[in-house]
Amino acid sequence: MKILLASSEVHPYSKTGGLADMVGALGKALARAGHTVGIVTPLSLGIRERYPEMQKLPMSLVLPLGQEQIKADVWSLDQNPNRTLYFVDQPAFFQRPGLYQEQGANYPDNARRFIFLSKAVAHLALHLPWQPEVLHVHDWQTGLAALFIAHERKRAAQGNGFRTSDSGLRIFPRTCMTIHNLAYQGLFPAADYALTNLPWDYFTLAGAEFYGQLSCLKAGIAYGDVLTTVSPRYAREITTPEFGCGMDGLLRQRQSSLFGILNGVDYEEWNTVNNPCLKHSYSVSDLSGKTANKLALQEELGLPQNERVPLFGNIGRMVEQKGVELLHPALMEMLQTDLQYVMLGTGNPSVEKAFEELARRFPNKAAVRVGFDEGLSHRIEAGCDFFLMPSQFEPCGLNQMYSLRYGTIPIVRATGGLDDTITDIRQNVEKADGIKFDQYSAPAFSKAIRKAVALYDQPELFHNFQVNAMNADFSWDRTAAEYVQVYERAGQGR
Repeated sequence: MKILLASSEVHPYSKTGGLADMVGALGKALARAGHTVGIVTPLSLGIRERYPEMQKLPMSLVLPLGQEQIKADVWSLDQNPNRTLYFVDQPAFFQRPGLYQEQGANYPDNARRFIFLSKAVAHLALHLPWQPEVLHVHDWQTGLAALFIAHERKRAAQGNGFRTSDSGLRIFPRTCMTIHNLAYQGLFPAADYALTNLPWDYFTLAGAEFYGQLSCLKAGIAYGDVLTTVSPRYAREITTPEFGCGMDGLLRQRQSSLFGILNGVDYEEWNTVNNPCLKHSYSVSDLSGKTANKLALQEELGLPQNERVPLFGNIGRMVEQKGVELLHPALMEMLQTDLQYVMLGTGNPSVEKAFEELARRFPNKAAVRVGFDEGLSHRIEAGCDFFLMPSQFEPCGLNQMYSLRYGTIPIVRATGGLDDTITDIRQNVEKADGIKFDQYSAPAFSKAIRKAVALYDQPELFHNFQVNAMNADFSWDRTAAEYVQVYERAGQGR
């Protein structure tokens, strides 16, 4: 099958979070299975310098954006014979310090930037010589591409299509839209819809309009041939008012075309045996290196080195979705006991300040690093005993699966992908690999942390948890095969 993926970020070229990990790993897995794969993403700041071997394509883009004509070049980077990256080079839009924002504030021209990106994606899907059969778009940043393809398909049906195959038949890729997080909806003023240069017929309750605004995400949901999200439970949750973010009605209408596919883990990237990010290697049969990584992490972050003290950690965005309103009060209570905590992440400046103040208040027990550091994220996963994910909601989550592979026991709220991936002792005593709590409250979270401390005080049981965790298998090959089945469904039409 010939598949074109499109995303605003792709690891290892650009990254703010799990979206980049997922798209990069899915592309590799699909190519490994023998499919022809292309991935479209912006040429973000620094990529060209890091990959000087990339080649400029002879085709350049000149696309309308409202009343303007915007030009962009396209660069390609071959990763193997059947996987190619396509970078959209529009310096004014994409050569910036941040992918979406700077200093905690979204770029004011994000509508222009990502409407243009979606146009570029659709153009490439229709004009690349190898003629993709499937266009797979991800989240709101590329969601409008599904609408652009639907519009061209409609024009073709009316006799106005422009693309033909050698046989003279019009060819349009089927579209798959993946919702990574329904809360991020790509909302912009209605006036920005004019930048699409599409008829206003699509700006309706059944289309791209959402409470008087343009929603790039809703456009993808309404016009994608098939829809996926990143875990089975989250696929069910988003059809309910509690988790549907105002779009549950549309998602219920599209339920027969909505599939929940659990993200995988790139075990080439996330491994404990041959990993340049780690100070010490270890395996499920020899965990001594994990203890050495713990001591090294304590030293790196300025905490007293003590292998007997349980070490808790978390990594990610300091936002409400991730449970910061539970995390801070629970830590204020638990850091008065005999444990340590490390954090790596970014968020609202006031939230960052609150956690930095917590570290100052407990200098021998807490260390906070604001920002993102790929190597440090691996060392936190390897060095900690427990990983905290008290999410209000979690479409899939990747860090809990990274933690499992690193023998670090996840403490998670039972929601979305966290519930799908972690086995609690209440579910299966012999196969337990994590600790879950149900109620979204600081007391419930604190109770889960106390359970973890009690588990740590039982070395044999704790070791069993670690072995179960490291033996868990969330390979991308399985996930990629499920996506191919969905792509085949897309080919059957709506």
